[in-house]
Amino acid sequence: MDQRFTSAQVVKLTGITPRQLQWWDERGIVQPQRKGRIRLYSFDDLTEIAVICALRRKGFPLQRVRRIMRFLQKEFGRRLAEAVSNGSEYHLLTDGKRIYLENSQRQVIDILKNSRQPLLGICLSDAVKEVRAEIFNRRPAQKQAARNAGRRRSS
Repeated sequence: MDQRFTSAQVVKLTGITPRQLQWWDERGIVQPQRKGRIRLYSFDDLTEIAVICALRRKGFPLQRVRRIMRFLQKEFGRRLAEAVSNGSEYHLLTDGKRIYLENSQRQVIDILKNSRQPLLGICLSDAVKEVRAEIFNRRPAQKQAARNAGRRRSS
């Protein structure tokens, strides 16, 4: 997917605030391409922003989020969206200190059973699917809204 998204589109698709997105860019948490003064985000960037947002909503401080994102990049050896798009279900589990990345339901259950502390779990594959669904579901809705607005003006 070679599509690029503006900051405004990323804000609409992920629910992040414009200032938060700008701050993450300034701190190097996300690194969009630039076309003049306009920041352009790839699908991979958008996916990672969605995962970061999910972690932040669960209460993780940004420093831990950075650690988790570095861990994922190291584990996968490529961008998150590429790695989880191959059909496997990847689950990220963490107690805030240890990070587990599993693609086997049995391993996820074993980790949950043997944990002595509460664990946060995020299905990375679902995060990628949600972003894709948002992208593809908005396009027809936006086109329909534009058509409806055109009809109202001509009436």
